[in-house]
Amino acid sequence: MASFLLHLILCLLLFLLPSCSVAQTGRDVRVGDSLTAAENPSWISPSGEFAFGFYQPESNKDLYLLAIWYANIPQRTIVWYANEGVLAPKQSKVELNSSQGLVLTDDRGNQLWTSPTKSGVVASGSMRDSGNFVLQDSSSDILWESFKDPETNFSKGRFQLRFQEDGNLVLANINLPSTHANESYYKSDTTGESTISSPGYQLVFNSSGYLYVLRENNQTVMLTQTMAASTTNFYHRVSINFDGVFTQYYYPKRSTGDQNWTPLWSQPDDICIRNRVTTGSGTCGYNSICTLQPNKRPSCKCPDGYSLLDPNDSYGACEPNYTQICGEDEGGPVENLYDFEELTNVDWPEADYALLQPFNEEQCRQSCLHDCMCVVAIFRSGDMCWKKKLPLSNGRVDMSNNGKALIKVRIGNVNPREPYKPVPEKNVKNKDDQILVGSVLLGCSAFFNFLMLSALCLGFFFIYRRKSTKAPYQSNIIETNLRRFTYNELLEATDGFKEELGRGAFGVVYKGALRIGSGVLVAVKKLHHVLHGDGVKEFRTELNVIGQTHHKHLVRLLGFCDDGEQHLLVYEYLSNGTLSSFLFGDTRPSWSNRIPIVFGIARGLLYLHEECSTQIIHCDIKPQNILLDDYYNARISDFGLAKLLVFNQSQTLTAIRGTKGYVAPEWFRNLPVTVKVDVYSFGVLLLEIICCRRSVDPKDSIPEKAILTYWAYDCYSEGSLDALVDYEPEALKDGTKMKRLVMVAIWCIQEDPSLRPNMRQVTQMLEGVCEVPIPPCPCPYNIQTDSEIAHLTTYFTLYLI
Repeated sequence: MASFLLHLILCLLLFLLPSCSVAQTGRDVRVGDSLTAAENPSWISPSGEFAFGFYQPESNKDLYLLAIWYANIPQRTIVWYANEGVLAPKQSKVELNSSQGLVLTDDRGNQLWTSPTKSGVVASGSMRDSGNFVLQDSSSDILWESFKDPETNFSKGRFQLRFQEDGNLVLANINLPSTHANESYYKSDTTGESTISSPGYQLVFNSSGYLYVLRENNQTVMLTQTMAASTTNFYHRVSINFDGVFTQYYYPKRSTGDQNWTPLWSQPDDICIRNRVTTGSGTCGYNSICTLQPNKRPSCKCPDGYSLLDPNDSYGACEPNYTQICGEDEGGPVENLYDFEELTNVDWPEADYALLQPFNEEQCRQSCLHDCMCVVAIFRSGDMCWKKKLPLSNGRVDMSNNGKALIKVRIGNVNPREPYKPVPEKNVKNKDDQILVGSVLLGCSAFFNFLMLSALCLGFFFIYRRKSTKAPYQSNIIETNLRRFTYNELLEATDGFKEELGRGAFGVVYKGALRIGSGVLVAVKKLHHVLHGDGVKEFRTELNVIGQTHHKHLVRLLGFCDDGEQHLLVYEYLSNGTLSSFLFGDTRPSWSNRIPIVFGIARGLLYLHEECSTQIIHCDIKPQNILLDDYYNARISDFGLAKLLVFNQSQTLTAIRGTKGYVAPEWFRNLPVTVKVDVYSFGVLLLEIICCRRSVDPKDSIPEKAILTYWAYDCYSEGSLDALVDYEPEALKDGTKMKRLVMVAIWCIQEDPSLRPNMRQVTQMLEGVCEVPIPPCPCPYNIQTDSEIAHLTTYFTLYLI
């Protein structure tokens, strides 16, 4: 059976009533009837148990969600919602229309969502006691129903319930942003391998509250074993929770207001242990530890020495708070730099790379301590030492483990890239030296005393002079986590700058490998410009700022080189290349794989503009400067370099930074340059991601399509967004979101910087937290001076053709 049918079956059977009647008649909603947010009551089912209308989240008193919910439960439990969960402003209205069905409009009359009805004329609608809202024609044939139109949030979950080809109902997590499912962590065991059984083909949630798999020969395999709460007195629902636990809940119909949904049945019993995958992180993110709570739900926590990549996602990945450097570069004995935190019965079973046996605990500690690849050692059974490396996956507490995890941590707040400074011993040796010198002086003749004193004075003079000449250079050493490389080190790391990864305005990027352990891959950017005097000082100052940035959507700067006239930057190496190659290659990437990249870039820019210690304006946002990591997460590179190098890219128009097609108009009008130049470039980039085409294509056979920003607005204003995405089926199916993203992009590319939103507003609009107003035309209709016309003419001539 196709796995896509499963959600449909669940929605059809999810909300139960004590009556087994099939044909239930709800209160009719006539054509022309409407509800207005914050004013009208909801449309209620005949029993009063379900409501359809505008739900107001507690977190926002000015926005509303068009939804269906349990009307008699104080903690309103939503069972369906429209418009992908995007909130609508106060005074928004939903109206029943004979041709379109339910039509949701905002306070200005702009259409936000419609129910996709079958062909036919809608005569009425009704909120039924099953929790299903239906639209019917004059013959009572159903044209649309909420059960068959389950809306999904734009934030796709990592867990999936589906039927396999063999008839097994399974739970598995998927490797986003792809659809690849890992090995299942729960199976219903309903294959047709036995001679007396046949494959499962349908999941049923019946009116008595029992959940079971129906085989093709009508045999049943019960999932709900006992019924502790009858459907006469209790509501029942089944859901896949965001943490991957499949659970059936019940709630008393005659509630006093103090109850919560109570779990009746769930699978698996211990998701922390059962959900062990070979090509994924497991229930929690990488480097995290999963602990099963009494309610059989998992809790995720970073081990000591690690912190969340995203502080707002407690179930996400963790990262180490230090980077170990091997060999002489470590700066001192590892015993003085690292120690271990102990955790009993904790393991990451898929991160092993070595088993040492027989080994006692002290040998295990020493082996991991002196191995730069080792981040955790598991000591078990009295003589087994398992060494593990990053990333740690499937972390969990397992009481049957019979061992302890030795987690390597940095001692104190020592910077792993600063030279090691040993703790000074008592000055016994110094005193001995002083006594010896004094004895020599007293025991020799005056002549020899004179010679020795002269030599000492001369020596102190040269030492002082040498230190004084070096002092200005040393005072400018970057006080950050960045490592300083010599040119020869990077020459060796790149094999003589052999393999080129790409080139741009600031320099050429080469692939390299640092001599750490088995080799750490890096990307080395060799800058074009030669810096002298104050330029070197500014270079180091700006690197200090960049080196302190740390965000999951920024490419991490690892080190630098300013060896004479050579200036190079060393970045982490990202395996999936640039967004440019991803978007404009031979194969068009899917809509579902492109859209998460949008959110990543937006969050990265928001961090640069508002959340890092020093505001950074990128000045050159384009696909070539967006890199993709192993999981196709967007990572912004080259941030801060425009200011760092004070780079004048154009030979014709001075003080312009950026790349043709992405440059904000204020560069040409001598207006103050603010973070809004990045917003403009992001808008262009957003359109490229939506359309999967370059911003400027002078070779296009249709002249109107040559400049993407103009063509996009024409498509939006003419209501032909399907042409904008080249009639891509997946994008058209996600039409509401596509329209929202196009509207956000048009706001970003407004010619007037004051009309553009900031990146926080952009992010909120993209995520549906706030509405997207109708954007005005971004084209320059109000040019008032000849100089402005000349600037724009030059802009279009040099940068867009």
